[in-house]
Amino acid sequence: MSLYSSCWLFATAALLTLTAAPAWAQTPSAPAPAAAPVAEPAPVLGEPNAAVAARALVFKGAPARKAHYRAIYQLNSNDPKVIAKTLQAMKAALDDPRLKGKLALELVVFSGGTTALRKNQPYEADVLALQKAGVILSQCENSMKAQQLTRDDMLPYISYVPTANGELIIRQADGWALFHL
Repeated sequence: MSLYSSCWLFATAALLTLTAAPAWAQTPSAPAPAAAPVAEPAPVLGEPNAAVAARALVFKGAPARKAHYRAIYQLNSNDPKVIAKTLQAMKAALDDPRLKGKLALELVVFSGGTTALRKNQPYEADVLALQKAGVILSQCENSMKAQQLTRDDMLPYISYVPTANGELIIRQADGWALFHL
C-alpha cells in the first residue's frame, strides 16, 4: 500500500469518527419544536429582454401553413374531469381560427373512457356537438366486450373500431397528431 493510500484511509476513518453522532445523541428524545418558516425574499430578476418582449406583443401563435391537419384524441379514463377536459380540448381545437376548415379530428374511446359514449351520461350534449362538427367518434369494441356492453348501450351516432390500440397505431403511422389528456 502506498503512503498516499494509507494517508487517505486514515483521513477517511478520522472524518467518519468525528462526524458520527455520539451514543447519547442516538437515543430517542422529544422532537424539537418546529421553527416557523422564514419567507425568503423574491429574487431580483432584472428587466426583460426588450426585443423579445416586443416580439411577444405581436406573436399570435404558429401560422397554419398546411391545407389540412389531423389529430386523434385518446380517452381511456372514466374520471369526469378527464372526460370533460378531453371534450373541451377538442372543442377548443375546432374553434381555433387558424384551423378553421383545415382540421380532421377523431376521438378514440376505450377502457373507462367508454362512459363518455354511453347513453344517458352527462356528456351527451358535448359529444353530440363534436359529432355535428364532423368529429369521428370511435368506440373500442374490445372494451365493450370487457364491460359486457352492446351497441344498444351506446350513443346511436358513433363509430366502432376493433381495438383502440390498433386505431391509435394506424393513425399515428398515417401522420395524425396524438393527444392524451
